[in-house]
Amino acid sequence: MLESQLVTVLGMMSGTSLDGVDAAVLRTDGERIAAFGPSAYRPYSDAERAVLRAALGRWPDDDGVEDAAELVETAHAEVMARFEGVELAGFHGQTLAHDPRGRGTHQAGSGAVLALVAGYPVVWDFRSSDIQLGGQGAPLAPFYHFALARHIGATAPVAFLNLGGVGNVTWVDPSKEKPEDDGALLAFDTGPANAPLDDLCLSRLGIARDDGGALAASGQVDAAVLRDFLEDGYFYRMPPKSLDRAFPGLLASVAHLSDADALATLSECAAAAVAEGFAHFPAEPAQLLVCGGGRHNADLMRRIAQRLACPVVPVESVGLDGDMLEAQAFAYLAVRVARGLPTSCPGTTGVGAAVGGGQVSTP
Repeated sequence: MLESQLVTVLGMMSGTSLDGVDAAVLRTDGERIAAFGPSAYRPYSDAERAVLRAALGRWPDDDGVEDAAELVETAHAEVMARFEGVELAGFHGQTLAHDPRGRGTHQAGSGAVLALVAGYPVVWDFRSSDIQLGGQGAPLAPFYHFALARHIGATAPVAFLNLGGVGNVTWVDPSKEKPEDDGALLAFDTGPANAPLDDLCLSRLGIARDDGGALAASGQVDAAVLRDFLEDGYFYRMPPKSLDRAFPGLLASVAHLSDADALATLSECAAAAVAEGFAHFPAEPAQLLVCGGGRHNADLMRRIAQRLACPVVPVESVGLDGDMLEAQAFAYLAVRVARGLPTSCPGTTGVGAAVGGGQVSTP
């Protein structure tokens, strides 16, 4: 277990958008952020994405999972080799299935394998302990969001929105002393974000994404589909709450629409889901800071801003790196695990009490 000292730690994240591996270095003691280090990105090839897609929804003993895990380990090992001076790593793995009230959660890839390859300790399996203790196992970035709010000098509540395959939001009160303090954090998945947009682009158009939301911006929203979407029971549940990558029936609901109208409708659903989430916040945030790939989608950002009263801006507006924020989060959490500090609490995952997740594998 690390003492309260600064550590050079590498964090790695491979999200539900299946685009590739983000890796970023932090200098931190697991409480304050001393410095941001170098970063790297290792994209998945089309063939690799096909392997991962084929394994989505599968559990450790299912067919195809071993190939996906080996791919994830190989890609992460390649990224790790690009960095020098790293003392510790946080490895999230590739989420294939997430069912916190059922079978649990499944992130493909072994941190033990990566520790042997890299030659230094790796923290991984961040979610299982939280789920075993009654939590949702997600989202896990909120403790890092709390540190970021303090780092940028926020004094009023702010919110962080990550637009990955699924959207997740964190409301932060930076006046609290610790992230696990009562009222410091409220976090939950808002709903689908990039995943249905990208899946539709791939299946219909053979392209990875609608760059900038250009095609969606030219379409018309189907009001009936949007209304039915917002009547889903998920939006009536109190947070914390989390989702799997696939939102049941959403893609099927736009099957009758043109490409542009389908993308416009899916984008409006994602934006409306974010706005629905705001109703749960204890107070209106001073601003919504957006990270993840979705912040590059100008149409989606516009739709979100139209539905909210507070400013909606990319995290770059406060000097942060929106492409690497999730990877940085798992660097930060890795140090907290190594120090025995909590990584989730009732306000972030619904777990009964503040808990530290993850296991540490050494070479």
